[in-house]
Amino acid sequence: MSNEEYKGYRSALSTRYASKEMQFNFSDFKKFTTWRRLWVYLAEAEKQAGLKITDAQIEELKKNIENVDFKAAAEEEKKTRHDVMAHVHVLAHQCPTAAPIIHLGATSCYVGDNTDLIILRDGFDILLPKLATCISKMAKFAHEYRSLPTLGYTHLQPAQLTTVGKRACLWLQDLLMDERAISQARNNLRFRGVKGTTGTQASFLELFEGDHSKVELVDELVTKKAGFHSAYIICGQTYTRKVDAECIAVLSGLGSTLHKICSDLRLLANKKEIEEPFEKTQIGSSAMAYKRNPMRSERCCAIARYLMNLSANTLHTAAVQWMERTLDDSAIRRLTLSEAFLSADCILITLQNICEGLVVYDKVIRRHIDEELPFMATENIIMAMVKAGADRQDCHEKIRVLSQEAAAEVKLKGLNNDLMDRIRNDKYFDPVKNQLNNLLAPDAYIGRAPQQVEKFINQEVNPVLKKYEGKLVDSAELNL
Repeated sequence: MSNEEYKGYRSALSTRYASKEMQFNFSDFKKFTTWRRLWVYLAEAEKQAGLKITDAQIEELKKNIENVDFKAAAEEEKKTRHDVMAHVHVLAHQCPTAAPIIHLGATSCYVGDNTDLIILRDGFDILLPKLATCISKMAKFAHEYRSLPTLGYTHLQPAQLTTVGKRACLWLQDLLMDERAISQARNNLRFRGVKGTTGTQASFLELFEGDHSKVELVDELVTKKAGFHSAYIICGQTYTRKVDAECIAVLSGLGSTLHKICSDLRLLANKKEIEEPFEKTQIGSSAMAYKRNPMRSERCCAIARYLMNLSANTLHTAAVQWMERTLDDSAIRRLTLSEAFLSADCILITLQNICEGLVVYDKVIRRHIDEELPFMATENIIMAMVKAGADRQDCHEKIRVLSQEAAAEVKLKGLNNDLMDRIRNDKYFDPVKNQLNNLLAPDAYIGRAPQQVEKFINQEVNPVLKKYEGKLVDSAELNL
């Protein structure tokens, strides 16, 4: 690429982040070749319904599906200020025999909206296996660390223990909800089909001389050829923009999930408990050579925030589609639909890359547990003392005083938590001193976390993953 080519704006979603397959899905080539396929479908259906369209005309159209003259179309659009008619004129020039029947009876939204629906569907089909792969990788991680105790946090303050695997299941549960929502949005998509200028099919009824059954036949045939199970019965000039709002809402929901996961990972990296992959030649800071920044998680959070905000565009657009439609939806949809899918694609690739190289520092985790567990163990110590014959209130007061003294050592002097040493050195606790090691075992404080992880993976994760057998993605590499 010459330096001149770097002087214009280029989207980071295409140059740095999104996959080639998702970029292709929103490419001009995919868009305009799909227009041409839709014109073939229409001609085939109209011929089958009885119009005088020849096999030669259809074959001529088929041979030119990928022969798009983009330069000529751009020049034509400058003159006509109409993108669909520009491409109709260029295709007609390339297909002189078929020229009279191209776009017959259709409005611009026949190719525009139907193509968008195909691209939305295909975009979901690209994302879902990637999401399932992230679920699979995260489930493997959760199972591996299902029994490793770690500090749980509420209000970002140390709480009861959980396990590393159980925390990962919190992330997994949200990912499963996203898989369900995205699958539902994908499967709910219907085709606009063959509806005419304001959705009444008046032009097609005219073509078929008032024969309603033939109009319906053409609509059904084109819908099936495009790979959809059904078409919207009701539409204006466009399919309702509530469809876009629903589609982008589920992607924004995915953005929320990944932001939460990667925020947790950033916090854990700060505590040096878990780190994302860090390559041998990777540089964390231009000044601080020792740094290991969680740049992948930070990237996910940044793009996820952008994705979450895109949902508002579709809601505002749906709200202002006056009557049968207005054209103020066009420019913003060109930006919003593509960038939502490209953003979702990027964060899923990045999350997969993170999941494939997570590093757990169990000794650091244990050190953090040891700093807090003495306080958490006090209730169990009180109960053990009561069983040994002590008065509960007296024991509680003893523990309270010693805990305050230990807390002062930690907070005021920056020393280690020495509560257990204080208890061991106090003769009052002689009846339970031989139990203290067991009372301080982290495994005693994780409840049913390991069993919950196994049950969750078996009953909720694996049935979802079964849908994607043979479709999971190989290792994910980041371009930059």
